[in-house]
Amino acid sequence: MQKSSSSSSLGPGGLDLSQAFFKTIHYTAPPSPTKRHIKVSVIGAGNVGMAIAQTILTQNLVDELALVDAKPDKLRGEMLDLQHAAAFLPRTKIHASVDYSVTVGSDLCIVTAGARQIAGESRLNLLQRNVALFKNIIPVLVKYSPDSILMIVSNPVDVLTYVAWKLSGFPSNKVIGSGTNLDSSRFRFLIADHLEVNAQDVQAYIVGEHGDSSVALWSSISVGGVPILNFLEKQQIAYEKEMLENIHKEVVGSAHQVISLKGYTSWAIGYSAANLARSILRDQRRIHPVSVLAKGFYGIDGGDVFVSLPAQLGRDGVLGVTNVHLTEEEAQRLRDSAKTILEVLTELGI
Repeated sequence: MQKSSSSSSLGPGGLDLSQAFFKTIHYTAPPSPTKRHIKVSVIGAGNVGMAIAQTILTQNLVDELALVDAKPDKLRGEMLDLQHAAAFLPRTKIHASVDYSVTVGSDLCIVTAGARQIAGESRLNLLQRNVALFKNIIPVLVKYSPDSILMIVSNPVDVLTYVAWKLSGFPSNKVIGSGTNLDSSRFRFLIADHLEVNAQDVQAYIVGEHGDSSVALWSSISVGGVPILNFLEKQQIAYEKEMLENIHKEVVGSAHQVISLKGYTSWAIGYSAANLARSILRDQRRIHPVSVLAKGFYGIDGGDVFVSLPAQLGRDGVLGVTNVHLTEEEAQRLRDSAKTILEVLTELGI
C-alpha cells in the first residue's frame, strides 16, 4: 500500500492549485527557527490506536500524524475517515502506510500493536508472540526516528516496555509505558464519586504493575490539598480498610468490566495516552504514574524492571521519579509488584 496524504494537485495535468490560488509575497523573511514541527506516529490502527490518534488530533498536539498497521484496507479507511473531518479539526497532515518509512522524523512513537490471545493459548505463548512482534517493530522505528521517544501502550505494558527498551538501545528516559496512568484516572474518579467532588481536585496514584499486583497509595491521597486519611483520623471519622481495598479492586477490574460490556476499551486509554503525549511534546513537566526503569527506586532491586512510578515527563521523556512518601506496607507491596514482573521476564528468558 502506498502512503497517502491529502494533496493540492487537483488541477489539469496535476497542476498544484495551491500555487495558482495564492499570489506570492515578495521580500519575505525566512521561516522562524523557533517554530517546531511536531510529528507523532501511532503503530496499530485498532480500537486503541485510533482512539489515541483521534484524541491527539482533537487536542491540537501535532502538525503531522502517521498511522501504521498491517491491514492496508482498514488503515486507508481510517486515514480517510480522519481526513474527511479536516474542516472540524486543527490543521494536521495525516499519513498512513504499511511501510514504516512513513514514521520518519517522529518526535513520539506510540505503539499499540499486539497479538491477540488464541483460544486455549497459554499466557506465556502469547507473551512470546508479542515479543516476536516487537522485534519487527521497534528496531525499524529506531531506524527512522532515532531521536524519538517511545511510548508503549500494548499489553502486558510493563513487560513490553522493557522489551522495547532492550530492542531500541535507547537510554531508559526515552522509553515509557502508559502503565497505571489510566488506572490512576479510574482511581481518582472513584474517590471523587464517593466524595462528590471533581476528579481533577483529587491527587491519587496507583503504582506498580498495570495489573493485579498494582498498589494504591492511600497514604498520599489528597483532595483539594487535604490529605484524606490524616483528615479522617484527626476528625475521628471511622473508615474500614476493607472499603479502601474494594475501591482498589474496582480499579483493577474496570477494564474487564468495559470489555465485557462493549468488547474492548478505547476512549479512556485514548485520553490517557494523549494526556501523556501533551506532557511530553509541550514539555509540561507534569507528574504521571507511568512505566519506567524502576531499579533503585523505593527499594526495588533484583534486576532491570519497568513498573509504574510517579514520574515527571517533558521533551526529554522521563525527567525524574518523584520521591512520594510511602508507608512500609505500600513500599513492600510495590517491591512485590516489581518482583512479579521480574518473574515474568525470567519465565520469558529475557
